[in-house]
This record gives sequence, C-alpha cells and structure tokens, in this order.
Amino acid sequence: MIFETGNPARQMFWGNLLLVGCCVFYLLWWVLAFNPAGAVKGMRSGWLLIPALILGCAAVTLIIRGAGGADTSGSFFSAGTVFIAGAFSYAALLIVTRLAFHRQVTTELFLIVGWTALAFLEVNALCGLGSITRSGAVGLFAAAVIVAVLSMVCYMLYYDLSSWTGYVDGMIPLILVAVFMAALAVLISRA
Repeated sequence: MIFETGNPARQMFWGNLLLVGCCVFYLLWWVLAFNPAGAVKGMRSGWLLIPALILGCAAVTLIIRGAGGADTSGSFFSAGTVFIAGAFSYAALLIVTRLAFHRQVTTELFLIVGWTALAFLEVNALCGLGSITRSGAVGLFAAAVIVAVLSMVCYMLYYDLSSWTGYVDGMIPLILVAVFMAALAVLISRA
C-alpha cells in the first residue's frame, strides 16, 4: 500500500515518484502558459497545476513521513536541523535576492529552498536506514546543492532574459529536480 507506515524507504520511494509526476505537470503547464510563440492562458493550461499541487503535496507528505519513520542513528543530522537550516536559508535568500539584487519575489524561491530541504531530509534518512552509504549520501548532498544552485541561477536570471531564453530558463529547475528525484527512487528500489 502506498501509505504503508512500517516501511520508510517505500514511502520515500513513492514520494519521489509522485514528485516526478508533480514536476511533469508543472513543466507541461509552463510549456503551455509561457510559450512565447503563443501561450495558452487561464484554465486552458492552468488546470495542469491542480494535479501538480495534489501530487506535490502527497509527495512531500510521503517523504516527510518516511524520513520521520527512519532510524536516524546512522544519519548526519536531525530532521529539526534540516528544517531550521531550510527556514534560515529561505529568509536569507529572500532578503538577499530582494534587497541586494532587487529580484521580484515569486513562489519559485520557496519551492527551490523547500525542495532542497526535502532532498537533504530524505538523503539523511536513507543514510540512517542504511539504504545508502555515508559517502553516497555526501555525493547526493552535493548533487542536491548543485541542483539548488543551478535553480537559483535560473531564478535570478529569469526577468533579465529574452522571452525565449527565459522560457527555457524556467524549465531547467523542474527538469533537474525531476531527474534527481527519479534517480533517488532508482537508488531506493535497488537498496
């Protein structure tokens, strides 16, 4: 069963797949709603955000429940540390991007920081479960940071790009997150 409470790795596996699905629907919406050649506006494309939201909320719930049910004795840090670091990072990035760079604040900043914290929480829990080694976890932490940094670069550049370049720029974070989560699901399935 998808919400099986006794198997944290299984919950995180399904959470990853659901998050990939969320990214796919969000990406489809982006492709239609922001296409410079002819955007499909309103609910003609906006309905794609409904399954993205449902899948995203279910994914986050499963990953957090799975990580919460994991033995953390072999992990790097507590879940509380991840959440505090995520909240601090969001506040710091919000201030820096708005005040120093005058970047309009959008939902994407919250999504980038939230996903990064979720990825750290999950990798940390998988290490605690023994599903991945400590060195493997360090590699995945590094990969998550790379995805976050590239996503932040896209976030910061978006409003300064031409319509076509900005269109592609907006797709990059979604594709990177989907690839990362799919790879994590494969790793869990092989553990």
